[in-house]
Amino acid sequence: MSTLSVFSPAKINLFLAITGRREDGFHNLVSLAAPLAWGDSLTLTPADRISLLCNDPNLALDESNLVLRAAAAFKSATGWLGGAEIRLEKNIPIGAGLGGGSSNAVATLKALNQLAGDIMDRNAMRKVAATLGSDCGLFVENSPVIMRGRGELTEKISEAEHVLLRGRRVLIFKPNFGVSTRWAYGQMAQDPGHYLRSDEAEARLEQWRNSDQPFDESHLYNNLEPVVFAKYPALPALHCILKERFDLCAMMSGSGSASFAYLRQETPVAQVEACILDALGPSAWVMSTRLA
Repeated sequence: MSTLSVFSPAKINLFLAITGRREDGFHNLVSLAAPLAWGDSLTLTPADRISLLCNDPNLALDESNLVLRAAAAFKSATGWLGGAEIRLEKNIPIGAGLGGGSSNAVATLKALNQLAGDIMDRNAMRKVAATLGSDCGLFVENSPVIMRGRGELTEKISEAEHVLLRGRRVLIFKPNFGVSTRWAYGQMAQDPGHYLRSDEAEARLEQWRNSDQPFDESHLYNNLEPVVFAKYPALPALHCILKERFDLCAMMSGSGSASFAYLRQETPVAQVEACILDALGPSAWVMSTRLA
């Protein structure tokens, strides 16, 4: 096979409830997460060994990189002896809560599997992906899912539910700093009052799933927001501004620092983007896209 290119989508958490800390140090969660129609891309060229190049000089290219970890895990699980030069075109910001690293890892698994002749089935890929990151299960399915456990347990939503999400326009924005996921979860563990009981989280999701209505602003939820907002007050301040000026309900994705807001037909997108850049500074990042 000659050069192969694969898409590596970003994601947002429309609903994220952290329900408690586990004995293994991870946290349990209940989340409705959806991939976006925008993200990174990987180009693979068959080679004697695995190597990685990236357009983003800030991305580590050592053994901590999830692309290289995914490649090693694929070879270990399948016994494949081939290699590839992997070129990662990075668009998803680092430390944003948009799942870039996990998406890159799963895109690598899928691409190497194609190069190797589809020697790994979907169930095996799910198992390998679960060892790489909590968001990886979402990207194996590549459609909106409800995530449980630490994120590795995924349930695809029905086609009727997907129709209520697909194509929804969103504006994503991020300040010029990232948020450490490890730090955010560590802060939450210090104040268990931030947790939401799992039965309450499930009940909130069921309320939407039984409604036959779009997942609107009233359903958005993320109980990591108070933890992150306490350290970064510019984020809630901007959310308030967007609500007051444009009636937009912004929500942080994952552990941040990126947030998103639904866009309506009448939303003056250019004015909203200008407002965000004015509030966060010209080095902030803004992107409009759709739910996939």
